[in-house]
Amino acid sequence: MTAGLLAFHAAVPNTAGHLGSLLEAFLPWLGLAVPVLLVLALLRRSATALVAVLLPAAVWAGQFGGLLLPADDGAHDITAVQHNVSDENTDPAGTATALAEAEPDLVALEELVPSALPAYEKTLAPDYPYHAVKGTVGLWSKYPLSDVRSLDIKPAGIGEGWSRGLRSSVRMPQGEIAVYVAHLPSVRVRSSGLESDWRDESAGLLGAAIAAEKLDRVILLGDLNSTVDDRGLAPVTSRMNTAERGLDFSWPAAFPVSRIDHVMARSATVTDIRTLPMTGSDHLPVVARLRL
Repeated sequence: MTAGLLAFHAAVPNTAGHLGSLLEAFLPWLGLAVPVLLVLALLRRSATALVAVLLPAAVWAGQFGGLLLPADDGAHDITAVQHNVSDENTDPAGTATALAEAEPDLVALEELVPSALPAYEKTLAPDYPYHAVKGTVGLWSKYPLSDVRSLDIKPAGIGEGWSRGLRSSVRMPQGEIAVYVAHLPSVRVRSSGLESDWRDESAGLLGAAIAAEKLDRVILLGDLNSTVDDRGLAPVTSRMNTAERGLDFSWPAAFPVSRIDHVMARSATVTDIRTLPMTGSDHLPVVARLRL
């Protein structure tokens, strides 16, 4: 059963309570069944059971083992940081300083509130002279920005004033790149299952915007409120490359169980992604390296 859920998770129906998406949001954790099954096999002293345990172990390794390999220390062109800084963060200046210490070329932030925005702008200004903010998301860059505009990813059921996406061109030494910053609606786990309709609708709008993007190279930075395995993000993940290395989880910061903060790319490779130490947010920052 464990091997079947890992290998054929897409076959789990999403019609009732989005159970398929709920499974996929925590899919790597199914690997915890392997050591449990191994202990049971040893207790029973069953050679057959020991051999059987190899099946879920092999399937898990095939899906996630590559992410655990050491990061490629070869050449990369861009370093990007993505962070949901939390609208309840009491130390925005300290958070901004911690992000800048990673020396990224691009910094994307979500849950920016008006009271904290001046602290982020002041702290990041010396290293990132170019920045843009639309609604509650922002982009800071070492390179010039142009054609900055809001990104309409608001589901139909959400009221006016909800603005959690932006698109900008970034003029880098390697050429012009389109950078998207997005914060998809939250999901909730209820007794009836996963409530993700707004998130799924917003992901569809984001995927359509990326598909319509005229620039070849695209970088997406955002809190997408699920993992790359979740079929609800398929409109986005089907069009983007995800990290080749790194299984670090970013949420919740106190005890991370899922990586819902992402750096993805089109016509570029995300060579690796990892988390940074905790800030004043309930998310951990993630830093990724990209090769064009």
